Amino acid sequence: MKKKAKIIILTTITILWMVFIFSMSAKNATQSSSISGGFTYNILNTFFEQFRSIDKTTQNGIVEGLQFIVRKSAHFLAYAILGGLCFENLINLDKISKKKVFLIAFLISVLYAISDEIHQYFVPGRACQFRDVMIDSCGALTGIIVVIIFSKIIQKLNKIKRDKNQDII
Repeated sequence: MKKKAKIIILTTITILWMVFIFSMSAKNATQSSSISGGFTYNILNTFFEQFRSIDKTTQNGIVEGLQFIVRKSAHFLAYAILGGLCFENLINLDKISKKKVFLIAFLISVLYAISDEIHQYFVPGRACQFRDVMIDSCGALTGIIVVIIFSKIIQKLNKIKRDKNQDII
């Protein structure tokens, strides 16, 4: 794929992902709770046969108890994806060193996390929480590191493939 097309596609995906994060943050507390509660219920109901056999009151209590973990995990994952997308997008710009790409991708993700939490302050029943910015930032950092690791693995595999092809010639 040509580099310019790759940059356009990655930029579009990154912006769409940011819009998705914004739209999830725009949901009021009841809507947000319904989404995370429904997700938690479906996971438990699908993978744990014992969950299906207990009464609804107990099921609701279990779901409610797990919602915090599900919500914070969603924060982490959403920003891991954002960090990875930002890094992969910026690494394709030849004029920026890898260290600067790392820092810029991380900074974009952290600034977006901050703006997202400020946005939530104005959504009914939601709050602006420093803890969420920290979770989001850790997610972004993890996403960037995962992309770097996978890029190195792919580079090594491509080198092995090229070396094998040269040996045949």
